[in-house]
Amino acid sequence: MGEITAYWQDFFRQNKADQDWWHKKKTLCKKREAQILKIRGKGIVLSKRSYDTSRNTGYAVHLEYLMKQGDFFYTEEQIVPYQLLKKSNGEGRHQYIEKPPAENTGNQLPVLKQENIKQSKRQIEYNRLEAVKYAERWWNSFNPEYRRFEDDCTNYISQCLRAGGGPMWGEPVRERGWWYGKDSWSFSWSVAHSFRWYLNGSERGIRGVEVEQPEELNPGDVICYDFEGDDRWNHTTIVVAKDADNMPLVNAHTNNSRNRYWSYEDSAAWTPEIQYKFFRIEIS
Repeated sequence: MGEITAYWQDFFRQNKADQDWWHKKKTLCKKREAQILKIRGKGIVLSKRSYDTSRNTGYAVHLEYLMKQGDFFYTEEQIVPYQLLKKSNGEGRHQYIEKPPAENTGNQLPVLKQENIKQSKRQIEYNRLEAVKYAERWWNSFNPEYRRFEDDCTNYISQCLRAGGGPMWGEPVRERGWWYGKDSWSFSWSVAHSFRWYLNGSERGIRGVEVEQPEELNPGDVICYDFEGDDRWNHTTIVVAKDADNMPLVNAHTNNSRNRYWSYEDSAAWTPEIQYKFFRIEIS
């Protein structure tokens, strides 16, 4: 694993959740024949709450990993949420609280209306470079021109595709098309499940051409995740680079991350039943 300082070794051993996460990280590195050469991190306090006998401080750790895979070096970044629980007697412990990505609330999932649309003769080219530049610019912050969602992953990906020239259509019907307005937006813009099915069936604007293997994707393409394998799609990422084995590295929001390995096997949300959809993005 390279030279990991004693501080970070101790940090990741704070509790079982940390140990599980760090074990997953090391296992994934071994599987990829990759090494973590160095870890750098800094904490950002998010909230403070005091109780009669304890104090709870919420904070995020911005971790940067220097990764080596063969002769290929790159930096992976991740924002990891923690809380410090400190009792009045001075005892304290750090607790890892990664939130599994989950966007679909309630019992009903939005169903999009797919329509036969006469194709325009005007061809629009998807600008992958601009989509990736946007993904890099906003991976750990929020564009004030758009609403920020508690579960923000698909909203962020939609913004990336919009930056790449994806044309919006369907306003004001939320079940129709892919669009964002001042006070409203389509389900496909912000909900992972709806976005996955929109890409799969779209015949206008942005559309996803499904491919079988992740190595067939290029920067600017999209991966959709069903963590539990129950056909309720939870999460969306955008490919921003490829590793030494030609496998995707992705950016994402909700648990903000950059250059993360596409499979998410180091995530608290990962299960053996996970399903993926790999979409090559086009505009028609």
